[in-house]
Amino acid sequence: MKKQFFVVAALIFGSQLQAQKDTTSLDEVVLTANKYPKKQSETGKVVSVINRQQLEKNGGKTLSELLNTVVGTTLIGANNNPGTNLTASIRGASAGNVLILLDGIPVNDPSVITNYFDLNFISTDQIERIEILKGGQSTLYGSDAVMGVINIISRKATANKMNVNGNFSGGSYNTLKQSLGIGGKNSTVDYSLNYTHLSSDGFSTATDKNKTGSFDNDNYGQHVANGRFGFAAGKKLKISLSGTYSNYNTELDASAFNDERDYSVRNINKQAGLGIFYTLNKGTIHANYNFNRAERDYLNDSLHKPNPYSVYQKSNYIGRTHFAELYSAWKFTEWELLIGGDYRFHNTNQTYWSTGSFGPYNPAPLIGKMDQISPYTSIIYNKKDFNVELGSRLNFHSEYGTNVTFSFNPSYLIKNKAKIFANLYSSFKAPTLYQLFDEFAGNTDLTAEKGIVGEVGTEILSIKSFKTRIVGFYRNTKDAIVYTSNPSTFVSKYLNAAKQTNYGVEIEASYTIGQLNIASNYTYTNGETSAAFDGTGAPLTKDTSYFNLYRIPKHAFNLTAGFQLSNAFFVSMQVHSVSKRDEYVYAGAPEILKGYTTIDLYGEYKFAKKAKLFLDLKNISNKLYFDFLGYNTRRFNFTTGVSFQL
Repeated sequence: MKKQFFVVAALIFGSQLQAQKDTTSLDEVVLTANKYPKKQSETGKVVSVINRQQLEKNGGKTLSELLNTVVGTTLIGANNNPGTNLTASIRGASAGNVLILLDGIPVNDPSVITNYFDLNFISTDQIERIEILKGGQSTLYGSDAVMGVINIISRKATANKMNVNGNFSGGSYNTLKQSLGIGGKNSTVDYSLNYTHLSSDGFSTATDKNKTGSFDNDNYGQHVANGRFGFAAGKKLKISLSGTYSNYNTELDASAFNDERDYSVRNINKQAGLGIFYTLNKGTIHANYNFNRAERDYLNDSLHKPNPYSVYQKSNYIGRTHFAELYSAWKFTEWELLIGGDYRFHNTNQTYWSTGSFGPYNPAPLIGKMDQISPYTSIIYNKKDFNVELGSRLNFHSEYGTNVTFSFNPSYLIKNKAKIFANLYSSFKAPTLYQLFDEFAGNTDLTAEKGIVGEVGTEILSIKSFKTRIVGFYRNTKDAIVYTSNPSTFVSKYLNAAKQTNYGVEIEASYTIGQLNIASNYTYTNGETSAAFDGTGAPLTKDTSYFNLYRIPKHAFNLTAGFQLSNAFFVSMQVHSVSKRDEYVYAGAPEILKGYTTIDLYGEYKFAKKAKLFLDLKNISNKLYFDFLGYNTRRFNFTTGVSFQL
């Protein structure tokens, strides 16, 4: 497998395909790198972009499938059963070390151990573009932006008239999707409304290891709606209101290799936001507020597989966040200044109840809250082709006190054709509410995990239609939080007791000739953890180092080739290949998940100016593989449908 990676990677490296224009252009304007529009040629930060055209050329793929092909990014569970608990990793960072942004606003779920937001709540039909900003981004975005942020930018009205867009599709596992959106704008008002419904019979989430044929399908149903209304109060002031409602219900299995027929979960997410934008002669002022509520309800009556401890169980997890920020961006001849601050409030309420042969079990609810206040600033100096950015954040946390971060980003543009850069960041992850306040293992003496991230690289804009970017990265984290459990005293506790190191390289390139575009990328990731505790949390006599990239491949490779056959016909092929991975096994040696390669084919036909038919064939070789030990992934499957814009 490793030989295949190096042979293929030596031939061609790169990024994701866009039909006729490559989105890794140095002059593409991005929002996430600096919190205001900035050309990629003017910043040393590493940004990958999935734009609307790319989304439309992948009509059958989910958000997780698309992110899983971005260089340096792994979406564990991207091709498992719908509703699988997805984990995003950038450059090998563990769960919760990648911050999700919706329209630039951080979103979290404080009821989850890692504070991570559920990407299942988001429909690709309601996305305009995605920006993946790598590196330690805590200076601009605060806690959890340890190895990067994923900024999901929603669709908004663009035409000075009402427009309608839709997508109706179906495919394997009796999967059906209906999506409809309307929007419009004029000189003073803009609005948009979007709705998506998705249903699937699915397949058995757990693997039937003994091939009994008795495992049932685990179905899935989802509704997603969002709306936005904006208006201009004069030439300088703009105000926007937004709201999102998303819910999905899915059936669950008992565990790896174990079926369950009476276990389900309902997930609900509600968001409401307010944005104010004011234009000055040489700058802008931004004020934002967002409320986010996530809820999970689990129900298991255990009739199919009862056990002595539980024949009926229900639990409820609620997480709420309030986020408010105020910042201003100023541009002068050679200087740019960003100055601002944000406030974050997290709370959770969690309940559990079960009954079995030993009677009912009803522990005390987990109730916790915390807040953070953070002023931050960054200053940019531009002199001809040289650019340097320096930034810092001071974070005040209600539980552990204060911590400081910095960022340093110099870059040099060579004849508008290439760029060299070297970045140095510090980053942090605050302890989560569960780690602080859990009845059995919580520890209010925890402090933040703190990391140093370095990047160095070069990027070529274009040499006869060839583009490439090479980045080396390194991360060192201290005070990493680990779960510990003493087998003698049976006392469990979260402690700041580990050090983590990750390093690797990203290589991406694309080549366009006529109507053919070939693009690919390769990522090498390695790392280790050092702690005086073993994998079960039991204490050891001294610090011990071990490989820490569970479910993350050391080698990952993606290749996409697309051809515009005519104005109406477009076809593409995508190859996704990963090396073997380690799967954590409690109190045992890691299991090996075999490497695999999948091939997808896509085609579309425009039968009208703004309407098309599409067919997406995925895993055409019917490859059997696993991203989680004991849980199934999709074999050969397809999606076909029609999409339009009026």
